[in-house]
Amino acid sequence: MTVQIRPVELKQSVRDFKMLIDGTWTAGAEGRVIERTAPSHGVVVSRYQAATKVDAERAIAAARKAFDEGPWPNMTAGERSNILLKAADLIAARLDEIAYLDAIEAGKPISQCKGEIGGAVDIWRYAASLARTLYGESYNNLGEGTMGVVLREPIGVVSIITPWNFPFLIVAQKLPFALAAGCTAVVKPSELTSGSTLVLGEILMEAGVPEGVVNIIVGTGPDVGSVMTSHPDVDMVSFTGSTGVGKLTMASAAQHLKKVSLELGGKNPQIVFPDANLDDFIDAAVFGAYFNAGECCNAGSRLILHTDIASDVIARIAELSKKVKVGDPLDPTTQVGAIITPQHLEKISGYVSGASSGGATVAFGGGTLDLGMGQYMTPTILSGVTRDMAVAREEVFGPVLSVLTFETTAEAIQIANSTDYGLSAGVWSQNFDTCMTIGRKVRAGTIWMNTFMDGTPELPFGGFRQSGLGRELGKHAVEDYTEMKTLNMHIGRRTGWWMPR
Repeated sequence: MTVQIRPVELKQSVRDFKMLIDGTWTAGAEGRVIERTAPSHGVVVSRYQAATKVDAERAIAAARKAFDEGPWPNMTAGERSNILLKAADLIAARLDEIAYLDAIEAGKPISQCKGEIGGAVDIWRYAASLARTLYGESYNNLGEGTMGVVLREPIGVVSIITPWNFPFLIVAQKLPFALAAGCTAVVKPSELTSGSTLVLGEILMEAGVPEGVVNIIVGTGPDVGSVMTSHPDVDMVSFTGSTGVGKLTMASAAQHLKKVSLELGGKNPQIVFPDANLDDFIDAAVFGAYFNAGECCNAGSRLILHTDIASDVIARIAELSKKVKVGDPLDPTTQVGAIITPQHLEKISGYVSGASSGGATVAFGGGTLDLGMGQYMTPTILSGVTRDMAVAREEVFGPVLSVLTFETTAEAIQIANSTDYGLSAGVWSQNFDTCMTIGRKVRAGTIWMNTFMDGTPELPFGGFRQSGLGRELGKHAVEDYTEMKTLNMHIGRRTGWWMPR
């Protein structure tokens, strides 16, 4: 592990943001602000207007009116698609600005942020294409006097709630698909990382999205999120975050039986067999564990290694971990940036110390880093982990790799399925039968075979069990924001109870 100590100079002073409601940038009803301290530099970098219940209700009312009375749901698919494509172009034009905001607010490496914004551009363009391919069904085989048409109509007002770990990328997995379907939205980014989403509001207005179609407010879950999930004028909730808050979101939405889409936690295994290409796997293991400082629902946080190769693999991962560069997110060579908050760093450290006291071995790292600014964690490998340990079952959300071992394929599958989660998994073997057996038997939404954490907009993303409900991305993503309506049409006079047949 290498450490970058000297901080890169911040490009700008504190940036002040307002919230977007009904096409207007406005202050909050109470005039309160939220200040964001950069986790990498320890200084305030952004101020947001703090929304309250009143502001959330204003935003929902604007979205409701824009859906019920505005032009957006009634535009042609081509018109909506063209606006989404223009938005994608504008995002690309402001890529450096958006990436900088995500880097300083989330502590993410700037090079990684630029890649994520580029990926978001691709998603917006893909969503634009789906706007023009959304269609219903027709049935003319129901008899001489009957024809059926099934319509797909936009579901209505969507509350979109996104987390701090991928501020711009995750909103791109939701909002453009809702817009492509003809919905209107209220968006609440995390109060820790709201800057890039507020810039997106500027972009959407410039692209031609009508007033009230997209409203963006910043606030806490109790102040704002609870209103967005329970309000009767909201038709659907799309939430990404922790499983615990996801359960609260679902319970709140149940008051009015709203449709709910949840992308929640993960405890994702990589299962490695002796015949695997270990050179490729070692790189994927380090990437999967430390990417985004491990603050990723898809992190490959569990290694399930065959006992014949476990010692060698652990040693090789530790050796490569020494080369991982931890430091200032604004340095383009940094690979692992800062931890989001001091409280979260303390939580991660607690998992490591708990595992160590419970019998696991710290094979690499294990401590925090004092770089004279912000909060950082060393990449960490824990060997000798057993299934009953919290670090093997719970989402640590930090750069911590837990290593377990197996002897048979059946045992590997059992270990992989032994948590409450089922978001993703990986299998490494050059035997096709082995990969397919793992792929069929492990209960997860995505199974990577001889790779890890690859993805494109065309492939659906989501989890089994307590990793969530529904899927994002893929060709059906727009359909998730629609309702189906049947038109049952009769030709000629109807015959009935009291009419002659």
